[in-house]
Amino acid sequence: MRRKLGFSLKEICLIIVITALTTSVTTGIIMYNNNRLENGAIDINKDDALKEFLKVYASLDENYYEDIDKTKMMEAAIAGMFDYLGEDYSTYMDKQETDSLANNLSGTYKGIGISVIDNNRVFKVYPDTPASRANIMENDIILRVNDVLVGEDSVALMLDKDKENVLEIKRGEDVFTVKVMPEEINTPLTREVKEENGKALGYIYVPCFTDTVASEFRKALEEVEGSNIDGLIIDLRGNTGGYLSGATEIAAMFLEKNKTIYSLEEKENVQTYKDDTKEKREYPVIVLINGATASASEILAAALQESYGAKLVGNVSFGKGKVQQTKMLEDGSMVKYTSARWYTPNGDCIDGMGIFPDYSVELSQVDAGEFVDTQLEKALKLLS
Repeated sequence: MRRKLGFSLKEICLIIVITALTTSVTTGIIMYNNNRLENGAIDINKDDALKEFLKVYASLDENYYEDIDKTKMMEAAIAGMFDYLGEDYSTYMDKQETDSLANNLSGTYKGIGISVIDNNRVFKVYPDTPASRANIMENDIILRVNDVLVGEDSVALMLDKDKENVLEIKRGEDVFTVKVMPEEINTPLTREVKEENGKALGYIYVPCFTDTVASEFRKALEEVEGSNIDGLIIDLRGNTGGYLSGATEIAAMFLEKNKTIYSLEEKENVQTYKDDTKEKREYPVIVLINGATASASEILAAALQESYGAKLVGNVSFGKGKVQQTKMLEDGSMVKYTSARWYTPNGDCIDGMGIFPDYSVELSQVDAGEFVDTQLEKALKLLS
């Protein structure tokens, strides 16, 4: 801050920061950066709206008949600004929410080791995790968490991270409970090589775009390519986003130099981002998507589809075509707000519509009591 106000209120910094900072671009997604207040992005003395706010703040602080919790009042004021915007992706996150998000995107998280779709259906169970040790299986339906019915909130949000949880699970016609204690888990990228009609086909599942996803993806890619694969399946089902840089770096591993990855339409300009690397690949790629494929994962799917020629299999994606900027506040909370729309290489905005797959396939079926991943089966058939 450049100068001290007439009343030393630490909380005022929070409001100033929100309106002063415009860096750290993400796609629904988090990248933390601090700048621009010191560089004069706003003149406090000339902002009439801010002056009025400070007058009201000072008046309440001095004259309100009861004691005021200034921190909570400032949190309410910040949240009120985002309520005014009336936009789903612009919001204030308290310290607990911010810490949880940062942990999830750090490459490690505290959980039980499952990926869930449709809020409560188990899509993946990762090895050597509390879920695998509790014998939770793919396609199980989690009905309750600690006696609370699973509704609009996902299972991950309902888990108590600091104690043993009781999960009520439905498997076929059977309903039973298991106990699981969350642990620190490395976000896994599942990889394997599948044989189909004499062809070696690589498979990589990317659950989230963490800050380590690009390096982890490269390791997985080199591992499957060591088997001289004839094609690759990238599974982005249930991937709700993360760091934009991860999606960009992964796309650059496949595209020819100067091919478009995406474009951003900001308030005053449009900027196109292209692959600037010499690295490329030429084997066929199929990307699996569904209704929970969102944000950064949609950017990667669209880039591979339109600039590489990959085919998309599954269901229409979520449809998040907006970009957020974020700012960490002094008390550990965070604000994020929409600053741009992003466009596919062909110039389409998918916000509210999603990306349509080349081959529309329902997620799964049960055949003779056995779970069959029909989307993956379709991808394997196309590549073979």
